[in-house]
Formats: sequence, C-alpha cells, structure tokens
Amino acid sequence: MKKITTVLFDLDGTLLPMDQEIFIKAYFGGLAKRLAPQGYDPKELIDTVWAGTVAMVKNDGSVTNEVAFWKYFSQVYSPEKARADYPLFEAFYREDFDKVAASCGHTPEARALLDRLHSKGIRTVLATNPLFPSIATEKRMAWAGLSPSDFEFFTTYENSSYCKPNPAYYREVLSKIGCRGEECLMVGNDVGEDMIAQKLGMEVFLLTDCLINKHGEDLSAYPHGGFSELNSYLEERGL
Repeated sequence: MKKITTVLFDLDGTLLPMDQEIFIKAYFGGLAKRLAPQGYDPKELIDTVWAGTVAMVKNDGSVTNEVAFWKYFSQVYSPEKARADYPLFEAFYREDFDKVAASCGHTPEARALLDRLHSKGIRTVLATNPLFPSIATEKRMAWAGLSPSDFEFFTTYENSSYCKPNPAYYREVLSKIGCRGEECLMVGNDVGEDMIAQKLGMEVFLLTDCLINKHGEDLSAYPHGGFSELNSYLEERGL
C-alpha cells in the first residue's frame, strides 16, 4: 500500500460548502454593483469576466492565469482601462467580497479534519481551481474557518499557469511542493475537475456533500461519500 504523505483539498464545495450557481450569482452581482458606478455595463462586465475565466481555463502554461485573464480583459476594455481599474477589483475583494459568504455554507468538520491531519504530520495543500486572486482565495478560506497557515501551499491565479481539469494543473502543484503523485491524496467534490488527479498517480476521494458530476459518471469508480466516509477512509490508510 502506498504511503500518503500529502493531502490536497479542493475548496469550493469541498472544505467550503456551496451551491456553485448561487455563489456565482452572488459573486457577479456584487462585482457588477461595485463597478457599475465606474462606467461598466453590468452585463458586459459579467460576460467579460466569464470569458476571461475561459481564457484562464485554456491557459497553456506560457503565462500565469493572472496574465491570461487581464490580457483578455484588456482586449475588451483597453490596456489603459485595465491598468487604471485594476485597483477597483482589489477593493471589491477587500471590502465587498465578504458579503458573498452568505451564499455559502459552513462545516466544522473541515477544521477538525485539517487539525487531525496536522497532528499526524501530514502535509496539506489547498488545490482550489486558480481562477481567483490570492486575496479572494484567502477570504474564502476564512469563510470555511481556515487560514493560509493551514496549508503548505495554495493555488491562486497569481502563482498558477494552468487550471482544472487540465492534468498539467496538478503536475504544476506537485512540482511546487516537491512531491510525487503516488504520495498524494486529492479530495474534491467535482468528478471532472478533481478526480482527474488520478492521471498523475494520486489517490482520490470524491466528497459528495456538494457533488458536481456534469457528465453523470458512475461514482462507484471512486472512493466517495461525506465527511464521515472520508474520515473512515483516512483512518483505514492510517491518516
């Protein structure tokens, strides 16, 4: 049996319970409200952010996701406007983003699980899809009752050059933490985005509390269940 030294966790829908559609509606609504007074048409802005997100998902690793996003944004609004208004987006995340927390749930089991793993000397990594800046990722961690110090590394659009479900995303994470796939367990709620970590030799566990299964895959292909089943699975592995 392989020895697991490192557990990678997804955030949204895994450590932070949420309905993705409700979260996205609250997020985009708040962003549009904040930027509308600065001359942004809400629908055009939301469409542009969505398209910028697609640009990050398609990123080939030649630039960071941050660069990929703002390159697309600059093509829509001009490089000058992008540079001038970049601080407005930071201000939104700093001052308004916490209001979006009301669209998410909270589970104390996330905190308890991290504490247990740390007590056993297990390395923990936050492998959240790097579509957000660090400030927004740290905010979402806080909503889950967690902090950056709980993780050896966490992915953001500043430090990542790929996105899920590209296996290169996981390869990049492994490179940054100096770990082999065989030493890792990936825990996530999205069949398509998280279970693909198997391709790099990782073990996987599908957390089904906020399950995303866009293609209706057979879940029996993966160890799966809620936090209770996850804890039992970890205990069986001596974690």
